[in-house]
Amino acid sequence: MISLVTGATRSGKSEWAEHLAMRSQKNVIYIATATRYPDDAEWESRLQKHCDRRPENWQTLEVPITLAKSILEIKGNYYILVDSLGTWLSNLLKEDELAWSKIEIELLQAIQSCAVDITFVAEEVGWGLVPEYKLGRIFRDRLGGLSRKIGAIADAVYLVTGGYAVNLTQIGERLP
Repeated sequence: MISLVTGATRSGKSEWAEHLAMRSQKNVIYIATATRYPDDAEWESRLQKHCDRRPENWQTLEVPITLAKSILEIKGNYYILVDSLGTWLSNLLKEDELAWSKIEIELLQAIQSCAVDITFVAEEVGWGLVPEYKLGRIFRDRLGGLSRKIGAIADAVYLVTGGYAVNLTQIGERLP
């Protein structure tokens, strides 16, 4: 089972993904994609809030770069929760288009070949203005494209807004 949970900042998307993981009744492996910056107290506080919500029996892997490889290494009756694609992608923004394309293909292949349930959290960043700086446009376009590709292979896609999760696969129609 592949799931994608997407939404805006502070919408509740991580909490919904955590709810799905708990509801699975499986052993959860939480893949945290953030890079730690000990000198940034506000960033570390954000990360700590996510840590504090997780049950103690969940295993946490910090994977800021090698997401596809880490997914493929997990075997058994697990539920993987990846939080988040946007944070992971930001760690790879310096990659050129050819390198990014290869990384994206590797991730999509890993998702389709893994034998465990997996949920991805992704930020919705394309509903605002087009960023005036190049790196912002690259980030927005890559994340939007990756989310769409994962959504195309997902069994369930949820949009979370205002603390409510809507299962788009139940009410929407997948694009061809």
